[in-house]
Amino acid sequence: RMEKLMDLHMHSYYSDDGEFSPEELVRQCAMSGIRVMSIADHNSVRANDAGRQAARRAGIRYVSGIEIDCTFRGVNLHVLGYGFDDTSDDFADIEDNISSQAATASRQMLCATRKMGFDVTEEDMEELAGDYYWKDRWTGEMFAEVLLGREEYKDHPLLLPYREGGARGDNPYVNFYWDFYSQGKCCYVKMEYPKLEQAVDIIHRNGGYAVLAHPGVNLKDCGELLDPILEAGVDGIEAFSSYHSEEQAGFYHKAARGRFRMITCGSDYHGKTKPSISIGGHGCTVPYEEMVRQLGRILGEMERKERSRGTRMKVPEMNDRRI
Repeated sequence: RMEKLMDLHMHSYYSDDGEFSPEELVRQCAMSGIRVMSIADHNSVRANDAGRQAARRAGIRYVSGIEIDCTFRGVNLHVLGYGFDDTSDDFADIEDNISSQAATASRQMLCATRKMGFDVTEEDMEELAGDYYWKDRWTGEMFAEVLLGREEYKDHPLLLPYREGGARGDNPYVNFYWDFYSQGKCCYVKMEYPKLEQAVDIIHRNGGYAVLAHPGVNLKDCGELLDPILEAGVDGIEAFSSYHSEEQAGFYHKAARGRFRMITCGSDYHGKTKPSISIGGHGCTVPYEEMVRQLGRILGEMERKERSRGTRMKVPEMNDRRI
């Protein structure tokens, strides 16, 4: 396996399910020996400026990132954007689209949760949301945190799988989201997302590259969509992900290679909502030097943009013994 030297998918508290500041993520990356990183928050580029500055001080290559919710033929997907101009108003528009729907969607999710028989109130959710950057957004993970923390529900049969030692207890909060709040589940609330083609176009016209995130999750039941998605202009596949088995990683690695697309690796580290996921824990089997080489377009573009800002990243040399 590749040493844990690159992680292009993690979330800060500017994601509605992230825990840490951009500076803290950089600190954790430095402690983990990461040499190339990207913070790819959900529908937001707010972390990139602080992340880039902290990474420069730490001697880590930083790639601007975002993870955009979008749809393709009725299926919700996540598309990662890398190496783009994160000062563009296009990305503020993406964030505003989500923010405009969040409060209403959150209350619809509350109603659906109460219909499941759980006594949870707006006040409960507002109290928990006080710890988050987005005060008016309630996620499936947040509902899980409230319910799993309730003494009266400690033996509730619906919640037992998410307890320690339970079948879904490895990442209880996000597993609860996937099982009850994701597309097709009983507490799912439809949001208006851009189409895949629109998301790809926004990334491309701002000088970036579009990568399909963790396809083993989003294309689990519709693998036939992989080629049409790539034909829609997607530049790469996140073949190596915390969610992929070795077989899945091998399949998507081969798929990207065979279609002349770039390959990325990302842990999808969030902090407490996904406690079993660690920085660099994506299982990439491709040597670091090869990953750097085949991601040369993105990394080279970022260094060019850094120079145009009048600053220079401290970039580790390829013969540096730490690498």
